[in-house]
Amino acid sequence: MKSLLILCDGMGDRLTHGTTPLETARKPNMDKLSAEGINGVMDTVRAGIRPGSDTSHLSLFGYDPYKAYAGRGPFEAAGVGLEVEEGDVAIRCNFATVQDEKITDRRAGRYEYGLGELAEEIKNITINGVEIIFKRCAGHRGVIILRGKGKELSAMISDTDPESLGVPVPESKSLDNSKSSLKTAEILNEFTRITMGILKNHPVNKERISRGKLPANVILCRGVGTTPNVLDFEKKYGIKAACISATSLISGVCRTVGMDIIEVEGATGHTDSDIGAKATAAIRALNELNYDFVFLHIKGTDEASHDGDFNSKKKMIERIDTEVIAPILKNVKDTTIVLTADHSTPVALKQHSADPVPIVITGDVRTDLVIEFGERTCARGDLNRICGRDLMNIILDLSDRAKLFGA
Repeated sequence: MKSLLILCDGMGDRLTHGTTPLETARKPNMDKLSAEGINGVMDTVRAGIRPGSDTSHLSLFGYDPYKAYAGRGPFEAAGVGLEVEEGDVAIRCNFATVQDEKITDRRAGRYEYGLGELAEEIKNITINGVEIIFKRCAGHRGVIILRGKGKELSAMISDTDPESLGVPVPESKSLDNSKSSLKTAEILNEFTRITMGILKNHPVNKERISRGKLPANVILCRGVGTTPNVLDFEKKYGIKAACISATSLISGVCRTVGMDIIEVEGATGHTDSDIGAKATAAIRALNELNYDFVFLHIKGTDEASHDGDFNSKKKMIERIDTEVIAPILKNVKDTTIVLTADHSTPVALKQHSADPVPIVITGDVRTDLVIEFGERTCARGDLNRICGRDLMNIILDLSDRAKLFGA
């Protein structure tokens, strides 16, 4: 059997006025999966650990994030087609807004006008012999690669994104006081100063302000890292895999482990994404392109969560049910289907939490008594509480691809 892993980013939640967006949403097709499958909850990394999207995906693909993870930046770079070479340092970025020398919006209002043009202005800068390559990612995001000579650079530096508002842009600092990290922090700080000067009076930002929007006048950096060393997915499991995601970070994780990336026109990381087109691509990948394993990632649920918008998250779940789950149930046969999330993002917190996520698996499974897909209902299922690193083994077993352990 083939396998399809459908992941709704940040879908898990806590109770708001006695319920969650998932429990409140009208989702007959997700409930159908629960009624026909085996249900449970899952700690994507470990119990009590708040997972990042990158570490949770590594774990769900069967890699130990405590060994394989080397920072988020390289995944962002891989997700937009940049090759991170040995000795490079990669860092994820946000276009953001500074007013009166303080950060007022870490995402420049999520307003994308002119960001491509701004990215062109700063795409190649050299500081003290170190080449800095900048590329815009989806939405307000970007990534930079610092490329020096040999081992003169280090990822042991602090972020320039404080992940809070009303404060000045912090300077990057060495975390180990080594010569290479001191140099890397100095270069990143100079990059911040140079780009602020370029962006401050750029015509694009003047136009943004004239439209009543926030300027994108600073680049905030976080997630410093170097290329991880991981075993190729096909070599690890003996299956051909594809990823469908509009989020550069997730595409980067998948490309790094060796999955093919299927691009979908109209798909974004926002709540207005053409998720129906992504479902069509997943169906084609299974039925026509003959992939053994297809990973379908949907971001909108997490975006609504980070915005603290209960109703938007509920509506996104309802869209997923209608535009993704329904056509997949109709057109995908003889396939192990998994529906889950990479982490919980409670709308009340507006950030990731360690709450386990609901999961349902259909196919050649021992069906339990759960008939509704939700955080509390799935917890009553026969799959019980599992760890994300075990998911691929479960999928391989249910798809009759597992190898016998022992005699």
